[in-house]
Amino acid sequence: MAEEQGHFKRELKLFDAVMMVAGTMIGSGIFIVSSDIARNVGSSGYLLLVWLLTGFMTVVAALSYGELSGMMPKAGGQYVYLREAYNSMVSFLYGWTLFLVIQTGTIAAVGVAFARFTGVLIPWFSETNVLLEVGRFKFTTVQLLAICCIAFLTYLNSRGVKNGKLIQNVFGSTKIIALFGLIAIGLIFGINEGVVQQNFSDMWHAKATVVESGAVSSISSLAGWGLIAAIGMAMVGSLFSSDAWNNISFSGDEVVNPEKNIVRSMVIGTMLVTGIYLLVNVVYLLVLPLKGIPEGTDILSRGIQFASNDRVATAVAEAVGSSKATIAIALLIMISTFGCANGCILSGARVYYAIAKDGLFFRSMAKLNKKGVPANALWLQGLWASLLCLSGTYSNLLDYVIFAVLLFYILTIAGVYILRKKRPDAPRPYKAWGYPVLPAMYIFLAGMVCFILLLYKPYYSWPGLIIVAIGIPVYYLFRNTIRASKV
Repeated sequence: MAEEQGHFKRELKLFDAVMMVAGTMIGSGIFIVSSDIARNVGSSGYLLLVWLLTGFMTVVAALSYGELSGMMPKAGGQYVYLREAYNSMVSFLYGWTLFLVIQTGTIAAVGVAFARFTGVLIPWFSETNVLLEVGRFKFTTVQLLAICCIAFLTYLNSRGVKNGKLIQNVFGSTKIIALFGLIAIGLIFGINEGVVQQNFSDMWHAKATVVESGAVSSISSLAGWGLIAAIGMAMVGSLFSSDAWNNISFSGDEVVNPEKNIVRSMVIGTMLVTGIYLLVNVVYLLVLPLKGIPEGTDILSRGIQFASNDRVATAVAEAVGSSKATIAIALLIMISTFGCANGCILSGARVYYAIAKDGLFFRSMAKLNKKGVPANALWLQGLWASLLCLSGTYSNLLDYVIFAVLLFYILTIAGVYILRKKRPDAPRPYKAWGYPVLPAMYIFLAGMVCFILLLYKPYYSWPGLIIVAIGIPVYYLFRNTIRASKV
């Protein structure tokens, strides 16, 4: 095993940890996914219910994870919890999927989102501005900026956790304040009485809108199981927008008083973001009609369902202010995605470090540099995320892996029950609030979403399972290599 050149430093206090949670949760999803949700459920009541259910699940998961983080406040977080509750293969499959798609795909996606919205201010950054073209491969200025953003943040984080924490605090707090500003402006200046009457006079009449070739092909009423299935499918976007709340647990060795501050930060952060998301969607419904048509010529006729490029926040800003308001939203999304990328870069490398310490990843990943950070893991993560930027398939990979993300959350929360039996006398500075009822509710709800995706969106679920399954031979390859080296 490679020797460490440094050691982790406990630099992350409670505020830093809260900004890590909130800053990595808030990316670009809240600004766009409500369009897809509105098309799936077709009513304001169920749009808000989707976000409320997502928020409930996220907070309950954080409360449940708190018990595990208090027991095992180590670098690696969820990877460590799965290893202790199950075995090294299960934990490796999580780490494998995290590296291959979940963390690096998120970094690539938010990096590209940052670059795209930079293009609103600097038009040179555009996906139509191709710098290199070889066959079907195109290298655009958007990809260039996204990769530069990832490289810059990776470099800063390789110079010590203080740098990453500073960026997270500045950008995290800025976007939270800006979102509250957007909410306040919408509530004070943006309320449209006609829209309010339209959206809230018939809140619970759910309708699914199917679009084919840019036009509405069908609109059907939803009830019973059909409504439940529509809600489950609509939650794909809201769950992704609320994900990454657990990233602070990856940095357990760097949090001050981790037994208490990790769970506190997860609960405070998830509740804060859930409240923001609900209020933002209320503003959407006060300013824009939920229903619209894809061929609409203005923001009101397109509504939330068919906001241009699904950019609901931009449409709201334009309705409240003017076309110049899109610049303010572009700046907000740039700040949001930059901070989100930083949080994901900082935290993800700690998991690969933990895997390597167990002898199941490249040995060089188990080293800390003189600044006390896993620099090799950071740079490998940055390289793979950059390749995903070049591939142009990172967004599809994220869609594919939502099933696996939920599956590992279910397994981890089930680990609370398992460890209560396996290690009943282990110190538990914090016990899962609402145990055993609330963790069971999360497992049930997440399991229902997985079941619905298997039935109705197999292209979301099966590719994710395949990605996880590919990790099984990789696990044995690393394990056998390590054994052979010891002989």
